[in-house]
Amino acid sequence: MAAQINPSILSADFARLADEAKAVQGADWLHVDVMDNHFVPNLTLGVPVVESLARATDTPLDCHLMIEAPDRWAPQYVEAGAGSVTFHVEAAAAPVRLAREIRAKGARASMALKPATPIEPYEDLLPELDMLLIMTVEPGFGGQAFLDIMLPKIRRTRELISKHGLELWLQVDGGVSASTIERCADAGADVFVAGSAVYGANDPAEAVRALRTQAEAATAKASWACDH
Repeated sequence: MAAQINPSILSADFARLADEAKAVQGADWLHVDVMDNHFVPNLTLGVPVVESLARATDTPLDCHLMIEAPDRWAPQYVEAGAGSVTFHVEAAAAPVRLAREIRAKGARASMALKPATPIEPYEDLLPELDMLLIMTVEPGFGGQAFLDIMLPKIRRTRELISKHGLELWLQVDGGVSASTIERCADAGADVFVAGSAVYGANDPAEAVRALRTQAEAATAKASWACDH
C-alpha cells in the first residue's frame, strides 16, 4: 500500500511551470487543476498548457477538471498528454460513459466528489473507475484549511472499495499537509494532493519525500490497510 504524493501546480509559479515541475523530482504525479470560472469561481489553465507541460516533464500528469461539461472536454485532456483525468460527478451528464471513454483513450479515469456530495449513491459506479477523489475543501481555490468533517466520508469510501474488492485509488485534495496527511491516510486515502505544503517549502522535493514517509507510516498502522 504505497502512498502517492501528487504536488499541485496550482501553488506553483505559473511563469516557471517547467522549472516547477522539475523541482518536485520524485513525485508520483503532477496534479493539474483546471478551472473554468463556471463550475468553480476561478480560472486557471486549459488544454494548451497541459500539452506544453506534458512535453516539459517526465512526471505523469493528473488533471483535475473543475469544469462544466466534462463529457465534452475531458477526452481532450487525455489527447493533450494527461495520464489520469478526474471529472466531477456533479458536472458530468453520463459519468459511466465518460469514465469508459477516458479509459479507452488510454488514461486512468477518476471521479471527484465535492464535500457535500455523498459517496453512497455512486457505489455501483466504482468498478468503472481507477481513482476516486474526495475533496477535503470546497473546490476552486488553493491554500484552504482542511475540512476534518470529510474524514468519515473517506472512511466510508474505503469501506466500499474494500467491500467490492477493487484496486481503486482513493485521493484526497485540499489542505493536505504535514499536520493533516496522517489523518487522511488512517481514514483510507492512499493518493495525496499537496499544493502549498510542497511548493511553499524551501525544498519541494524534500517536502514530497517527507509527506510520503508520514503517509506510509500512518498507513502501516491503519486498520483498513491491515485487513489487506
